[in-house]
Amino acid sequence: MPQRSATSPQTLRARVNGAGPTGTLSALALADAGWQVELCDPLTAAALRERNRAYALTHSSQSLLQRLGLWDALLPALAPFRRLELCDRATHLQVPFTAADLPWLGGDQPVGWILQHQDLMGVLLGAVQHQTSIHSRLGLTPVPSPLGVDLVVAADGHRSLTRQAAGISQWALPYRQGCLTVQVRLRGSAPDQAWELFRPEGPFAVLPLGGDAFQLVWSAPLSRLRQLEQLDAVAFLDALSGALPEELQAEVLLDQPRAFPVALELAWPLARRGTVAIGEVAHRCHPVGGQGLNLCWRDVDQLHRLARRCATGRLRPSALPGAYGRSRVLDIALVLLATDALVRLFSNRFAPLLPVRRLALLALGRFGWMRQLSLRAMSEGPCRLWRT
Repeated sequence: MPQRSATSPQTLRARVNGAGPTGTLSALALADAGWQVELCDPLTAAALRERNRAYALTHSSQSLLQRLGLWDALLPALAPFRRLELCDRATHLQVPFTAADLPWLGGDQPVGWILQHQDLMGVLLGAVQHQTSIHSRLGLTPVPSPLGVDLVVAADGHRSLTRQAAGISQWALPYRQGCLTVQVRLRGSAPDQAWELFRPEGPFAVLPLGGDAFQLVWSAPLSRLRQLEQLDAVAFLDALSGALPEELQAEVLLDQPRAFPVALELAWPLARRGTVAIGEVAHRCHPVGGQGLNLCWRDVDQLHRLARRCATGRLRPSALPGAYGRSRVLDIALVLLATDALVRLFSNRFAPLLPVRRLALLALGRFGWMRQLSLRAMSEGPCRLWRT
């Protein structure tokens, strides 16, 4: 169990195990709150950067990054999208979301942003190097439960050894679907437009990376995706043309398709023995709607707020894990339930559900307040709906 350092009672110390996007941001958040932080990962900094994927960022993530002074450094790498086209291929209905559906932001804000992993990790790891309160131990196997710290942050992925060492259990429900990610050059879409396609075999996201480059997140039975993964470029593009709307035409593969299984996962409790489970250590959801990283970073947001309270003497460090766990349950549960419901409702051709889907999409297209409510839940988290 983590213990308070005896040599420096006025100094709060944390160990963050895992230096992916969520773990590194957690270390920066704790350092910003006035803590001394040790950031550990068995991968080197170069290996942590080398991952060819992209993330969708929403306004909850923007708010956190601005508070930590990281947003401006990321701006050159961000690809904003100002229109999100929601398409149900079974009912042939489309609903657009635009800046007009974000009136609470009081300006011409994008619906969201797309950011490449390498650009993100370059900024985060660069900030770590310049933060004197963070000691990096990259390329070394972390100790799951170190002594002499006030807090352990488990951010070492969904197979977390730190979570296991703390005695935090995990519940998992594998989906029959998997996901395939690939980057391509597309014709037929505006460079600032994203697409969320509901298809009987699973959701399909088309995310702009700037210019004519797009990240695709293709959901389908995992066995089919494994077959697609093995196709040559010409055969893959031919298969892809049958999955995209007619107006979108894929021209060139920009990387190698990669398929992986998808599951609904939840750790319980979220904190135990001085350890907090954060990001994918705590939860995983279906990638529909691009909620995954934003949900992880709302964990970091709450950790940051509680760590600041500890640093100013308003919260005992020993009380932080319990406060974190209680405060994160509702947001996590609502996002997991919402993404699961979307997948189950729209990934089929079950005839009795088609009228329900048609009615929901017609109402969403007709009533602006419904689009605003939906977009606010997606952009800032469902708990924002109950806040002023």
